[in-house]
Amino acid sequence: MRLLIVEDEKRLALSLAKGLTAEGYAVDVVHDGREGLHRATEGTYDLLVLDIMLPGMNGYRVCAALRAAGHDVPILMLTAKDGEYDEAEGLDTGADDYLTKPFSYVVLVARIKALLRRRQGAGASPVHVHGDLKVDTAARRVFLGEAEVALTAKEFSVLEQLVLRAGEVVSKAEILEHVWDFAYEGDPNIVEVYVSALRRKLRAGLIRTVRGAGYRLETAP
Repeated sequence: MRLLIVEDEKRLALSLAKGLTAEGYAVDVVHDGREGLHRATEGTYDLLVLDIMLPGMNGYRVCAALRAAGHDVPILMLTAKDGEYDEAEGLDTGADDYLTKPFSYVVLVARIKALLRRRQGAGASPVHVHGDLKVDTAARRVFLGEAEVALTAKEFSVLEQLVLRAGEVVSKAEILEHVWDFAYEGDPNIVEVYVSALRRKLRAGLIRTVRGAGYRLETAP
């Protein structure tokens, strides 16, 4: 899952990004409302964490502009304000949830997971079964046959991208985009490292390399 944080308090934004990255999300951070709108419009995000008081363009206007343009990405609004009017205004512009500063990080993560589950619940099932492989993207659990397989956060995120497009070729660039953040400038071959780890933990033939194109999750016979 790829998240965008639009928050002008840099220490808070970076702290949230660090914590959410440890949870297994790919996280991008911007500190300006206009840049946030541009990034949200151009990128493919599963959720936005959007502050209200922002330079350039406030969170209300960013949210309203996204909804007017037809973007249905879940939006969790953050604000230092505290009052029914502020919450109503945020929800009226199309926000899905609202959290007042200061807030508990545990509560933030719970709200994010609830919004992502709600979005998944409106569409496909969060449990994906491919032969003897079962991946629960909501609970973030993986089973091979009857045995549960322990994966790291990044391993799960790579597998998730392949599972969501099982049978299709997923390029290395697409995996990098969704599992690592926008600013990642390291070696793109890091994807190969995680695919190799998944093959060791699951089954060698489960993830096929399509030379020059990417990787494809095969359904077990």
